[in-house]
Amino acid sequence: MKWIPLESADQIDAIKQTQGYSLIFKHSTRCSISMMVKKRFEFDWDKLPDNLPLYFLDLIKYRELSNKIAADFQVYHESPQLLLIKDGECILDLSHGEVSVEEAMLVIS
Repeated sequence: MKWIPLESADQIDAIKQTQGYSLIFKHSTRCSISMMVKKRFEFDWDKLPDNLPLYFLDLIKYRELSNKIAADFQVYHESPQLLLIKDGECILDLSHGEVSVEEAMLVIS
């Protein structure tokens, strides 16, 4: 699997228009906890469906996009944070130690 860098508001708008599932992982490159959670997530991501888009947001570099995500999907900004989007709506919001492939798969399955 591969991350899709999330670098523009247009991408967020496209995710909102996408039918089916998308995942957004918000990561702070300055936070050791965020780095640990990211590594743990990547270790297990082969359990996710192959066609699931995995968006990666460097929220230090793109803080305004993190704010847009919070507003558009009606979630509180956290880091690290995993959002599962289905048909343009956030249906799962996990942060910190809750972020896991297993939790996402419980909803997708």
